[in-house]
Amino acid sequence: MVIPTLDAADDLPQALEPLAGSRLVSEIIVSDGGSRDDTIAIARAGGARVVNGRPGRGTQLAAGAAVASSEWLLFLHADCRLMPGWEDAVATFLAAPAAAERAGYFAFALDDPSAAARRLERIVAWRCRALALPYGDQGLLIARGLYDAVGGFVPIPLMEDVDLVRRLGRRRLMPIPALIVASARRYRGGGYLHRPLRNLFCLSLYFAGVPPWRIARLYG
Repeated sequence: MVIPTLDAADDLPQALEPLAGSRLVSEIIVSDGGSRDDTIAIARAGGARVVNGRPGRGTQLAAGAAVASSEWLLFLHADCRLMPGWEDAVATFLAAPAAAERAGYFAFALDDPSAAARRLERIVAWRCRALALPYGDQGLLIARGLYDAVGGFVPIPLMEDVDLVRRLGRRRLMPIPALIVASARRYRGGGYLHRPLRNLFCLSLYFAGVPPWRIARLYG
């Protein structure tokens, strides 16, 4: 389990809670990018090993994976929480034939009861189904061997999740029938219309070949 963090004290306890005592989690690695709040103390209290490094989600995910010893890696954002039933769903995924040749992602939901949140969830489901583009806030479960074979996370400031799933390709991506709930804070702040449009614009730039560091300046 690898969780990248940066001043994530408000979210990390909820992310760690479903992992406590799980039969499937042998290690939790929090890859921190220089938090100034209580993130590191919370991580250690939750039984996590903390890796300190440069900020940037791609860089932090790569650093966390580099020190992980498990045969399977589960990447999870700090503002995302696995919901009840995830262990059974993951166990079923792991037991499937050729599981080590595939990567799994969870169904996406937001902690917001609004109609706008439901619309965004439907868009995310369509994006995964039609374009085979799950994002990092849906988690990623992948065997160490497959992760290494495709080159793992690249230390780029943005689009690290899209970069990896594109290298995996549609045939090696599989939905895991369990829910992951993400914080809607960024959508409440950035707007349920404006933020997805900005994300789409950044994605279009990435597909057009614009370097991720340039896109990151626009993303903020």
